[in-house]
Amino acid sequence: MADNMKGLKRTHYCAQINKAGESVVVGGFVQKIRDKGKLVFIDLRDRSGVVQLTFDDRTESAILEKAQTCRSEFVLMAKGTVVEREAPNPEMITGNFEILVDDLRILAKSQTPPFEIVNDTKVNEELRLKYRYLDLRRSALQQNLITRHNLAKAAREYFFENDFIEIETPMLIKSTPEGARDYLVPSRVHNGSFYALPQSPQIYKQLCMISGLDRYFQLARCFRDEDLRADRQPEFTQIDLEMSFVDVDDILEMAEGFVAYAFEKVLGVKINTPIQRLTYTESMNRYGTDKPDTRFGMEITDISEDVKDCGFGVFTGAIENGGSVRCIVAKNAAATYTRKEIDKLTEVAKGIGAKGLAYVRWADDTPNCSFAKFFEADALNALLAKIGCEKGDVALFVADKNKTVLSVLGALRCQVAKRLDIIPDQYNFLWITDFPFFEYDEDSQTYVAMHHPFTMPKDECIEYLDTNPEKVFAKAYDLVLNGIELSSGSIRITDYELQQRMFRSLGLTDEEIEAKFGFLVEAYKYGAPPHGGLGIGLDRLAMLMCGADNLRDVTAFPKVQNASELMSCCPAPVDKESLDILGIELSKTEG
Repeated sequence: MADNMKGLKRTHYCAQINKAGESVVVGGFVQKIRDKGKLVFIDLRDRSGVVQLTFDDRTESAILEKAQTCRSEFVLMAKGTVVEREAPNPEMITGNFEILVDDLRILAKSQTPPFEIVNDTKVNEELRLKYRYLDLRRSALQQNLITRHNLAKAAREYFFENDFIEIETPMLIKSTPEGARDYLVPSRVHNGSFYALPQSPQIYKQLCMISGLDRYFQLARCFRDEDLRADRQPEFTQIDLEMSFVDVDDILEMAEGFVAYAFEKVLGVKINTPIQRLTYTESMNRYGTDKPDTRFGMEITDISEDVKDCGFGVFTGAIENGGSVRCIVAKNAAATYTRKEIDKLTEVAKGIGAKGLAYVRWADDTPNCSFAKFFEADALNALLAKIGCEKGDVALFVADKNKTVLSVLGALRCQVAKRLDIIPDQYNFLWITDFPFFEYDEDSQTYVAMHHPFTMPKDECIEYLDTNPEKVFAKAYDLVLNGIELSSGSIRITDYELQQRMFRSLGLTDEEIEAKFGFLVEAYKYGAPPHGGLGIGLDRLAMLMCGADNLRDVTAFPKVQNASELMSCCPAPVDKESLDILGIELSKTEG
């Protein structure tokens, strides 16, 4: 039978034990026990850290015997006097002190856990996620969640200080197109109709601006039914904001102020502002992506003009078909990237869309060039000089349609940098601005919106809406940190006529507009201030602050690749009665 707490009340967390002579009461889990007969040591763990409980010849025999029955993960409370340790442990925050125990309560016993609760665990993640409540006892995960908590706290502090109003928007909303599939919730009252869980509070925060609330803020829960990856979960939290009577610069400056405040408050790290800005076009041409990691160079160089008459069919053919030839140069990479390793990179390039990979590997006095027979020595030297390729370097070339060339070199750039271990441990923020308003969809052979349909085109581009959609750029912006997209936002369309014109440009009929956005379109008829906003991914920002590689490390109870949660085994079937109430009948599947 477990002891009770009567007469004991916790006075300190474990990591707060730092003053000899104090009488203290602590509570926590047994991390480790060392029983030396008449001398017993128990490492007691709580969310703050670990402290050593000591039982020796000064300890009442009944207390000593009780200590000897303790095992890993037992839940204890202990009362005693803080004394200095004879053998300090520099690995522990409390390593100079221990508690000489005079009262011990075993509040709960534990079975032998399926894995040891230690930070440097080698246990496979699937098992740890099945027993997530045990995995969360590890200090590393607890500290990640505390960092996430401190980040959320900093967000509230900053935006409240800047006159934002925290407003909760609905979790059960109308399904509207926002880029990913909605999670749908059936209605019992309205059989055959469905709510959607919000992909973002987009429409509602715009309505807050139309309502005159001027500055909205929310830690918004969002849901997207899309394939998972390391930086994506089906449910996530946005630091969401909207502002009235502003333009792009106002919103970017407000977001930069938050980033600087949060990093100093949570990590003690100073972020320099203003943050660098690149247009979408510049970013794609230099880095092959709209979310580049700028902690290292290796930028893409366009050599189409230099090789258009070289006679190498792979290069000239790509250019003649409207594409380009571009390259990256990996400095001091020749020792790492042997011919065999370059062959592996070639297979990687093919796997992401390239037809092949040309290269120059300059390991010896003479560069080894895969297309050397098409160049005179002087011409090749001139080309290498232009791209900055020197002895010891490796240059990688791709020739194809621009979209393929850029995406392949953008991916190779990051892979090579990781292999060479040249990415510094620092925080590089970057704004990407002036996104294309439309993107061409190869399947439908039409232009579709790159963003939600309420995004404002740049003023000088409005004239091209109906005639040259490829010339239309948006007042849209993303915040990127170390190659991860943290935030996306835009200035919104507030002119009713322009909004209608935008819907028509996207091929929406009056019936579709009314069905999907009728209430918002109606609201615009009553006057809307100029406004815009963004949503910063709290989970992704916390992941990067913690130095984690996966959102699961900063999420208390995450989903895995197939969007299931291993601990509670959800999603799960429900009984027929529950489905009947909702008017739902499941189709039978073969299997």
